[in-house]
Amino acid sequence: MEILKLNESNVLEVAPWNDRGVRAGFSTRKDGVSEKPYDSMNLGIHVNDHEEHVLKNRKMFSEQIGTDLTTWKSLNQVHSNVIIDLTDYTDQEKFNHHHPRMEADGLITNQKDHVLTAFYADCVPLLFMSKEANWIGIAHAGWKGTVQKIGPNMIELFKDKGIKPQEVEVVIGPCISKKNYEVDQRVIDNIPSKYHEEVLTPTTKGHYLLDLKRLNSQYLVDNGVSEENIYTTTYCTYDDEELLFSHRRDQGKTGRMMAYIYKE
Repeated sequence: MEILKLNESNVLEVAPWNDRGVRAGFSTRKDGVSEKPYDSMNLGIHVNDHEEHVLKNRKMFSEQIGTDLTTWKSLNQVHSNVIIDLTDYTDQEKFNHHHPRMEADGLITNQKDHVLTAFYADCVPLLFMSKEANWIGIAHAGWKGTVQKIGPNMIELFKDKGIKPQEVEVVIGPCISKKNYEVDQRVIDNIPSKYHEEVLTPTTKGHYLLDLKRLNSQYLVDNGVSEENIYTTTYCTYDDEELLFSHRRDQGKTGRMMAYIYKE
């Protein structure tokens, strides 16, 4: 069953979490002001789009998801496995969406005034929530972050908060699907051999199709998350061209979606 619901604002919502006091989901490329090739709801400020267009899009999107831009918490994403606990920082300006000053790829919090964000095109956006909804997390997992175990790292942080892995729910959001994601031996060498049969399909010599969604799921299960608590969307950034940006499909000249999660 598809975990995401496309609402009237063209936002892909994690609808089942709404009744639990947590709002979460993913932007699409619809209903913004950016021009081609970033048309139209580009939320990535680091691409070559006009900055004023991106900021206008962010303002529009913040209203669509019921937030204030001043509460958005963002990072300088660097394809790492580093996760920051926002409750450790008194200077929240370091996480300003316009000029983030912290290099990392994950955030965790228990505060209601923190809207966690991650920007992406083909990489895997991961959303985390404890069943009691007291702690939430977000992670940006490209292949590098995935094999560096950013997902398991988040589970370890939840454990540090006294939350057992089986009490954590995870949404694996839209990303590039296996049939569209060919990688070379350099990538394969970083994936444990026990996962190869499950996530890889050989194509030509030294090249394989890689299932990033499944690989992230396997890492999480092996670190104690219950399979029934992992919800994987069927949306593919590469295939769903009308709805989603794809770095690979558009050969690098494209916009970015945003994953978000916050406590009401």
